[in-house]
Amino acid sequence: MEEIKLRRLDSTSAGFNAEFRTLLSPQDDQDAGVLAAVQNIITDVRRRGDAALLEYTNRFDRRKATVADLEIPVAAAAESVSAIPADLRRSLADGAQRIRAYHDRQKQESWTHQDAQGNTLGQQVTALDRVGVYVPGGKAAYPSSVLMNVIPAKVAGVAEIIMVVPCPDDQRNPLVLAAAAIAGVDRIFSIGGAQAIAALAYGTETVPRVDKITGPGNIYVATAKRLVFGAVGIDMIAGPSEVLIISDGSGSPDWAAMDLCAQAEHDEQARPLLLSPDPAFLDAVAASINRLVPE
Repeated sequence: MEEIKLRRLDSTSAGFNAEFRTLLSPQDDQDAGVLAAVQNIITDVRRRGDAALLEYTNRFDRRKATVADLEIPVAAAAESVSAIPADLRRSLADGAQRIRAYHDRQKQESWTHQDAQGNTLGQQVTALDRVGVYVPGGKAAYPSSVLMNVIPAKVAGVAEIIMVVPCPDDQRNPLVLAAAAIAGVDRIFSIGGAQAIAALAYGTETVPRVDKITGPGNIYVATAKRLVFGAVGIDMIAGPSEVLIISDGSGSPDWAAMDLCAQAEHDEQARPLLLSPDPAFLDAVAASINRLVPE
């Protein structure tokens, strides 16, 4: 494997301030292009429904799918549970149990109270009817995203959960499907990108409209969620991942490397930064990253 070269800036160098500002500056030109592209996709999916959804799916994910191919049977997800290695199956099941136990303690109950004047006051807690969960699947697989988005909705009492996940080159990730089965997803569609967000927000002939969309994604997904907010609820508008680690050099280089990689894996726009006065520590972290990142 070719060595991973990390960009290193020296705060004592003459050009440091300009380099650092460039590193942190937003990419306005790219953002404008993304906004226009996403708006066109959303408008097209709203207008043409399945036809547009299928067209974008085949183009961006290099597929030759039909509309019938877009839905992944829940039975296929169930089969993935037994197909994955036993240690991974246990990890998913343990993670699901821990997530469920945590969110069980967050549940709110409806209540009523009659005051001294005879007025009945209270709070009615009602779960949403249908939620859409976006799971990244283009450059990496995130079964943890399935568990952390689906299980809280299940605990809250959401009646139906629709999961969307892109399957480039018709490749289905068995870990993601196994997580979907363990978490209790009701329907799964092999779609992604802005077109999947548009389908969930407005519905097509095949994909049902949802009440809320949750889950992480790249800049196209985040932009699409921002544009459909109001027509549908969303969890948040998440920007590129950022982390700043400050170390005096006495900590573990492996821990710093893992924290940096955990953010860098999200997408190319992620900005994991390490600040340290100890050049030897920086060298050790770089060596650790090259050792930890698989070929």
